[in-house]
Amino acid sequence: MVKDVRILRILVDAGAYPVKNIVHKVAKAYSIPVIMFIGSNQGKNEYYPDTDISKKRGTSVDLMLISEASMKDIVITQDYGLAILAIGKGAKALNQNGFLYSIDNIDMLIFEHHLSKKIKNSDGKISGTIRRSKDDDIRFENALINLIEKEKNIENRA
Repeated sequence: MVKDVRILRILVDAGAYPVKNIVHKVAKAYSIPVIMFIGSNQGKNEYYPDTDISKKRGTSVDLMLISEASMKDIVITQDYGLAILAIGKGAKALNQNGFLYSIDNIDMLIFEHHLSKKIKNSDGKISGTIRRSKDDDIRFENALINLIEKEKNIENRA
């Protein structure tokens, strides 16, 4: 497998925890270190010794993650605010469903989220959470591999 990839690490926000097994499988294939950022209220899995646990709750985990992020990292998150901060630091930000955040799409996502909250707060009906499917996992894994391969190709051309 590929050993020298431009990406330093994959940083995983606790909110993207449903894809942790996929992240570790892909990262292992490319020899990329993974750091999971999990709040103390979410516990620690012994299977993942490279897990940072915040002693605080709420945004402190996000702040720990973003303070660690660098230009060559991939940040896995479903949090738009964290995605914006990651992009601002030059990192790549990937949603747990395989959607790559960018400067070009983040404004639209935040606006749609704002509209959804307004509708929900005014007693409007918004469909509930959709269960994660096998297709979601496949889409995420493919997106992560494609992102790593793209970054590897950029590095090889440099």
